[in-house]
Amino acid sequence: MLSRVAENLYWLARYLERAENTARLVRSYNHLIMDIPKGSEPPWIILIDILDARDAFEERYQQPSEMNVHKFLVTGDSATSSVRFAINCARDNLRITRDALPEEAWEQVNELQLFANERASTATSRGNRLLFLDSIIHQCQALTGLLQTTAPRDHAYRFMTLGRMVERADMTARIIDVGAGDILDREGAFSGIEPILWGALLEALSGRSAYRKAIGPIIEQNPMIDFVFKAPTFPRSLFFCIDMLRRELKLLPKHKDPLAHADKVRRRLQRYRNSDNDRAKLQKFIESMQIALIQLNAEITARWFIQHSE
Repeated sequence: MLSRVAENLYWLARYLERAENTARLVRSYNHLIMDIPKGSEPPWIILIDILDARDAFEERYQQPSEMNVHKFLVTGDSATSSVRFAINCARDNLRITRDALPEEAWEQVNELQLFANERASTATSRGNRLLFLDSIIHQCQALTGLLQTTAPRDHAYRFMTLGRMVERADMTARIIDVGAGDILDREGAFSGIEPILWGALLEALSGRSAYRKAIGPIIEQNPMIDFVFKAPTFPRSLFFCIDMLRRELKLLPKHKDPLAHADKVRRRLQRYRNSDNDRAKLQKFIESMQIALIQLNAEITARWFIQHSE
């Protein structure tokens, strides 16, 4: 497979996953503010911080108001953190790699882009945003499902899986880093709604039902963080994503360095022990995970996407 094609497939999957993840994140926050007392909700800027986009946001807007945050994250077509931007990039990458994928994928990504662009002008209003976000999530899932159920299990499929798992693990780490940090920084304030706040983080990861089946109905800090980090069967846990990366890396040629790095990340996850209210320890660990994911992306890029003279 050509290096250029492999890279386009990798980023197709990353952008498709990013669009779905960002839409789910914004949707979960909208659900949260309807469930807790007014004045106890985290500020809207927390969504910007989860995506590490404060500088880009402040270049465009003076105030992190509800409407400005939605315009930036949902319908902005130039902000790299926005749903619409990710969809446009996914389509661009799929267009270049059409011959490597089922024909229906091209039709579905065009429908997704058309929907996002046509509804952009009204998608941020309170009356429309949840329907818009739900539709984006469902269409992204449909396209991902199509690729998973019709694409041959060849190297094209493996590069898409790598992209999807790297992006998913990154979002999981970001949500816990900023979201859990906000809850722990409250130091007991609004303690009566903490289960709701932890539940909102699970909802952002589509993990509420899976958590209840594995742990129970009460959502508490330590079990929730351990679940999101280490649950071997939850598709959005860090452990699951790293394990999937390892499986696909083993099937690619010249995988020694990227696989060794993924193995190292897996061992670090297995050794981690969460502690009550230890904000510094949690933040340090998540930062190490985010750095490791950046390095893994660099390993994948250097091994398969950059042509060497050797």
